[in-house]
Amino acid sequence: MLLALQGMSVFDLVRSAVDILIVAYLFYRTFTLLRGTRAIQLVKGILLVVVATQLAGLLSLSATHFLLQTAELALLVAVPVVLQPELRRVLEQLGRSRIFGGHGFWHDLTAESFEELLNQVVKATRVLSNDHVGALIVMERETGLKDLVETGVPIDARVSWEMIANIFTPRTPLHDGAAVVRGDRIVAAACFLPLADTVGPASELGTRHHAAIGVSEQTDAIAVVVSEETGAVSLAEGGRLIRHLDDASLRRLLETSLRPPERKPLLSKRRA
Repeated sequence: MLLALQGMSVFDLVRSAVDILIVAYLFYRTFTLLRGTRAIQLVKGILLVVVATQLAGLLSLSATHFLLQTAELALLVAVPVVLQPELRRVLEQLGRSRIFGGHGFWHDLTAESFEELLNQVVKATRVLSNDHVGALIVMERETGLKDLVETGVPIDARVSWEMIANIFTPRTPLHDGAAVVRGDRIVAAACFLPLADTVGPASELGTRHHAAIGVSEQTDAIAVVVSEETGAVSLAEGGRLIRHLDDASLRRLLETSLRPPERKPLLSKRRA
């Protein structure tokens, strides 16, 4: 090993070190994205099959080795299908990288309009929660939601608590489904969302919560849910649901999630 290293130039050593760091980072990022999902259990099963195959080969267990090798070939075909949601999330993470530039649909918001947006959404959830009116508000970030918007009714109205409360008034044409917000405008209502992959049918959560988790699994959108049964307010992000939020907690989470870090100095400057 030492002799091999002595025969390498400084450039070769640096290149090898960079290569190792890149592979380690890719493994780390993949594990981070898969952690907390059903995919991590599948990955553990795949690793177990790979290790068992190598052991069977070392121990000269011909029949077992052949069966495990066949299983590995089948896994090469099955894994992309089974892990489709997780693979999609990884690719979307890459697509949202700064390499491609852009800050989503928030680049036109000033500090004042951003603060007003938060005020209106928080007030709307409070009004709906007090009246036990169910609601689902999806707030677009980097990933475009055009395909979801097209399933609903176009609106294109400025976000206000009155408009949101009117949309989700029971027994009105638009109350069933989600309202999609882009920037400081409601672009559509009564939109149909994908249901969550990670929440079982026996869960105590209702359809709105399943849809909120589902859209946050498949996109980087933020979903705010008001429970019709309890009036509780929840927020879904990245496939996780944070429940029983008060006004201050909801506002803090929305501000943290919706405001890109690099925009903070600009927004503060405009506010001054």
